[in-house]
Amino acid sequence: MWFYDTTVYQIYPLGLCGAPAQNDGQTVPRIRRLEGWAQHIAALGCGAVLLNPVFQSDAHGYDTRDYTTLDCRLGTNEDLAAVCKAFHEAGLRVLLDGVFNHVGRGFWAFEDVRHNREASPYKDWFHIDFGGNTDKNDGFWYEGWEGHNDLVKLNLRNPAVVEHIFSAIRGWVEQFGIDGLRLDVAYCLDLDFLRQLRRFTDTLKPEFALLGEVVHGDYNRWMNDEMCHSVTNYECYKGLYSSFNSTNMFEIGHSLARQFGPEPWTLYKGRHPYSFVDNHDVTRIASILTNPAHLPLVYGVMFGMPGVPSIYYGSEWGMQGNKTPGTDAPLRPEVETPQQGALYEAIAAMAKVRASSEALRYGSYRNVVLTNKQIIFERRTDAERVMVAVNADAEPWTAHFDAGCGQAQELLTDTLHDFGGGSTLPPYSVQFWKMER
Repeated sequence: MWFYDTTVYQIYPLGLCGAPAQNDGQTVPRIRRLEGWAQHIAALGCGAVLLNPVFQSDAHGYDTRDYTTLDCRLGTNEDLAAVCKAFHEAGLRVLLDGVFNHVGRGFWAFEDVRHNREASPYKDWFHIDFGGNTDKNDGFWYEGWEGHNDLVKLNLRNPAVVEHIFSAIRGWVEQFGIDGLRLDVAYCLDLDFLRQLRRFTDTLKPEFALLGEVVHGDYNRWMNDEMCHSVTNYECYKGLYSSFNSTNMFEIGHSLARQFGPEPWTLYKGRHPYSFVDNHDVTRIASILTNPAHLPLVYGVMFGMPGVPSIYYGSEWGMQGNKTPGTDAPLRPEVETPQQGALYEAIAAMAKVRASSEALRYGSYRNVVLTNKQIIFERRTDAERVMVAVNADAEPWTAHFDAGCGQAQELLTDTLHDFGGGSTLPPYSVQFWKMER
């Protein structure tokens, strides 16, 4: 499937394009700024763009007012269509953020309930008790997402709600040619709804991708042949940065072995979780790593490990941003034009290596060497074997292990690597060794 072969570039459009924090009702085609990013993203080695919420909302996009209309702060549907066309012409597939667990208080059907109460034909679209109340003092209680009453939970057991959502998705494919969806808080979605959604989207276009946002639990509950093709790998996200910060590569090595290792009990062999070092909800990787020299190395592990790698806009040139209580704005800044530099070039080289390697995209996983500051692991298919070697130390380090062959091609530099006498890893280095058969 194309999604398993690609690298995803994630954009939070309301932030990048400089939209006001609250919907001001003014239609401004800010989203057209993204047309100028298409070549930058393609040259980075990404094959898909994920756009976080773009439809009409109260404020941050996850409080939807209307699933069928682009948020006026970003422009019109025609503007979004032009951006998607530019992405497609650059060879990039497009995923939109599907926010189906909840809507905003400004959602048209909820406004009807607030006005007409029990007489509203949409009262069963939500989980409502007209004998109660909330802090919003509407004169009735309703379920919000995880206690946030600005986000009104939808009743996904109601066929009319499901049909409304499916009709909107069909329109997104027809108008914008989208190739998949990120499912916001997929861990909250009714599992029967997820099954219906997968059956429906399978009919829209070949290999329509579903990526679910999941934090904890057994990812197989949501990532399977009936639901999501992939889910966010938060378990390894934590290990990716903290292994470097605590000089404990055992953490990420053991996490990866637990998920993908050769033992029969490992969890996700043959699956392709969504890998990330940061996103629109967490502190930027350049701000969370205590040693800047580790920045390209953490991307090296991500591109080498099983899963679908992703890049969050701006992080490819080392943008910083700390998550702060009460607001995610520092994580979602306005950026007029993209930048490049040494980190950009390093990530582009890794993305190219992964795209050309069957083993890195589909291979099994096995830890070969683990120390506090070094990790070497193997990815293998019947056709190819690649070892990923990372040295997080400021000093060279020589590894001695049974490589199973005498030489390898180092894929980033296209040079020969000889295993005789040990393998010396330069300081702060990533290497991808394509092994002799």
